[in-house]
This record gives sequence, structure tokens and C-alpha cells, in this order.
Amino acid sequence: MKRVDEIGNDEHVRGPADAALTVIEYADFQCPYSARAHLALRDLDGPFGGIRLVYRHLPLTHLHPLAELAAEAAEAAGSQGLFWEMHDLLFEKQRQVVDKQDLAVLAESLDLDIERFRTDILERRHRTRVQADAERAHLDGATGTPTIFINGVRYRGDSDRASLESALSEALGR
Repeated sequence: MKRVDEIGNDEHVRGPADAALTVIEYADFQCPYSARAHLALRDLDGPFGGIRLVYRHLPLTHLHPLAELAAEAAEAAGSQGLFWEMHDLLFEKQRQVVDKQDLAVLAESLDLDIERFRTDILERRHRTRVQADAERAHLDGATGTPTIFINGVRYRGDSDRASLESALSEALGR
């Protein structure tokens, strides 16, 4: 079994490999707390000199019916080299994504090959990847979103900016 902080070559990683802080985040694109964590981590990247962010899917479909499809949309965009762009849009436009068509509108705004994107979604080509992340989440003890690990240590605080800033500062002091 992989350790939570073992990062594979196929994972979604943003930020410098030599960053002092590595944040592994299990999140759901439809979860408001995940969106809040996204905004906080984005804002804190600069002040901390670059955060290495590893994003893993944990769609909570029992709470958010579009969560798994949104994760698959991010993967479909990723297959065209635009995972992080779709990731950011899904969180920033979260309240406007209420049905499957809204995912296509986001894809069009990224100038993706829209036919390829739609085929990926219709055929659920990236479902296995999303489910693999969710399975790993459960092995790592993540049952809700966002579940965050900072430098390999589980963070149990809130997803707001002040709480995350405090935890990141503390992690640098370790």
C-alpha cells in the first residue's frame, strides 16, 4: 500500500518539486468547503514561496450528484493538457455548474477539442481514474472533503484562509 505522501508520476501536481510545503488535497469539485480551500491555497501560494499541491479526487456523490462527472470533466480536460485550468474553473464557477451542459460550457471556454471532451464524458473514459483516487482516499482515511495532508501529516482544521495559513506556518516550523 502506498503512503499518503507517495506521489505517482500520473498524479496532478502543481508547484515546485522542491517546495518547502507539499499539500495533498482530496477534494470534490461540488463541495463548498473544497472550493474555499482552493481559494485559500491559491492565495497562500505566494506568501509561502510556492506550495507543491497534489490534487486527488474524492467525489461525494451522495451529497453532490455532479461531483463524479465534474471530476471526469477535469480528467477529460487533463487528457488535452488543461487539467489545472479546468480544476480552477470548476471551483471558481462552482455555483454555476448545475448540470452536465454546464461542464461543456466550461470546456468550451478553455478552447478544448469539444467533441473529444464530450465523447470522453459520454463514454465515461476517465471514470476509472476518478474511482482509483476515491479508493486511495479511503485507504488514506479520507472520508470527507476537503481532506488535506501537509508535508505528509493530516490536517484536521478548517478550510478557511486563516486556518490553513496557520497550519502551513506551523508545518514550516517542524
